[in-house]
Amino acid sequence: MQISRRALQKSLILFHNIQKWPAALAEEMAQACYVKKDFITEAEEKSLLTEVEPHMKRLRYEKSHWDDAIHLYREREQRKWRDENLDVISRIRSESFGANTEHLTYVHILDLHKDGVIKPHIDSIRYCGDVITGVSLLSDAIMRLRHKDQKDELVVDLLMPRRSLYRLGGPGRYDFTHEVLDETESVWQGQKVPRDRRISIICRDLPKLSNRAIQEEEIKLKPIPEEN
Repeated sequence: MQISRRALQKSLILFHNIQKWPAALAEEMAQACYVKKDFITEAEEKSLLTEVEPHMKRLRYEKSHWDDAIHLYREREQRKWRDENLDVISRIRSESFGANTEHLTYVHILDLHKDGVIKPHIDSIRYCGDVITGVSLLSDAIMRLRHKDQKDELVVDLLMPRRSLYRLGGPGRYDFTHEVLDETESVWQGQKVPRDRRISIICRDLPKLSNRAIQEEEIKLKPIPEEN
């Protein structure tokens, strides 16, 4: 199915200088990288926050990440979820991944301070697969993708409203950097997008077998202690 360039500009994905984009690449990006508004309800957001907040509040905000990609953040991983929240996790995975996908069993919880930013970066193929997806809690945000070789020519933004789902796949994973804009840059078609503290519930698939890091090199986050 072809997507008109006018339609691309009216959705939650915004191509900068669309006339400079190869039509096939714009089409592929729009199919593989997208946002679904109101993917979860207010009640589901509240339920997720009730489960993750007590653990996040024990952590302090960090000023730098191991790969210098994030500023003012705290993060955890979680494998076991309450039944009602596991249903949401399953829905995220069903929306964003194929039927035979091998999932990372731990879900990544990223808490970004109101003044925090995710800097332009490309994820390591040793720790990530073909898709990254998640839901945004507490705040709207804008994600910007820039082509790694044409940073000023091929730029696309994703508007991620609170409680929306975002998905990055296809060329958006490793041919483009991705970042979350700070308060001063968060403008969508001329309108300021207020930013507050934002928690992302993030799911990934396993990296390709040939890319997987050996055990000694794996990056260890801080799993939430499992209950007996």
